[in-house]
Amino acid sequence: MEVAMQDNKLEKEGRRGFMRTQGLITLGTMAAVTLGRSGGAWGATMSKNPESDVSILNTALALEYQAIAAYQVGAQSGLLQKPVLDVAVKFQGQHKAHAQALAGLIHKMGGSPVEAMKVADYHFPVEKLKTQADVLQFAAGLEKGAASAYLGVVPVFHDKDLSKAAASILGDETMHWAILLNALGQDPVPAAFIG
Repeated sequence: MEVAMQDNKLEKEGRRGFMRTQGLITLGTMAAVTLGRSGGAWGATMSKNPESDVSILNTALALEYQAIAAYQVGAQSGLLQKPVLDVAVKFQGQHKAHAQALAGLIHKMGGSPVEAMKVADYHFPVEKLKTQADVLQFAAGLEKGAASAYLGVVPVFHDKDLSKAAASILGDETMHWAILLNALGQDPVPAAFIG
């Protein structure tokens, strides 16, 4: 009877963990998609003009700032073990490199780069981050959302060199997502296509 009660308890904990994990993935993906659509920048891209290129780049820059802030939250949570923390800091550094490149392109095109928000202003669901797996699930959701956002803008840039730059960042976001899924023990390439 005691074994049956333990099995039942483990099953309930597994369901709660699954639901919490699915909620974090959903929140991460929604945050990235919502940010990507904020200000109408994605919708404005259909005109394929240089001004919309700057708008797209600024939206991408805001997405990179969000990723930098999210990895900061993860790094400071105290939930990440040393090897995982090192990877998170590396990914954050790559997002910083993306942001620097995007801001440089915006300046070069005569635009004004958006500013990063304070970490608290992103309203990340930190109260739901209880374990290392929770942090990784949240980061994976953001990376998946970022990859999808970049995928959506690659074909709409007026300047095709910008399409190439976005595709390069898309590749990096996709690698981040795959590595995070693998660290979670999930299929790192769950489908033949992203989107």
